[in-house]
Amino acid sequence: MADNPSSEQAMQAGGVIAHLSIDGAAKAMDFYKKAFGAEELMLMKSDDGQRVMHGHLRINGGDLMMADFFPDFGYPAVPAQGYALHLQVTDVDAWWKRAVDAGCEVTMPLAEQFWGDRYGQVKDPFGVTWAMAAPK
Repeated sequence: MADNPSSEQAMQAGGVIAHLSIDGAAKAMDFYKKAFGAEELMLMKSDDGQRVMHGHLRINGGDLMMADFFPDFGYPAVPAQGYALHLQVTDVDAWWKRAVDAGCEVTMPLAEQFWGDRYGQVKDPFGVTWAMAAPK
């Protein structure tokens, strides 16, 4: 990163950054712009011009990295499983509507929860589960 100051400036310091491997990462990045208001910070395509080697998005102030699967380099396709990406927002109803209108499938309806949040979950067309919440 030292050779690329714009990358350094784009990366937030600290915290955990999710890195997703997705079949069709470029399409997923476009979908996340529409569904979650993502800002594209970097897109590096592979030599074939089709697959994404490295994609960097910012969603609600947090970074998300992604790439296509590369079975020819030892990174075979596997389904998304066992995790959810969580968005803590101030207006969860607006975020929810945008995601559902964009094509996310409701897997846990948005509702008031016993722990004090308005919370729900959706699954995007790429199989990734997204949780959204706001304090009541």
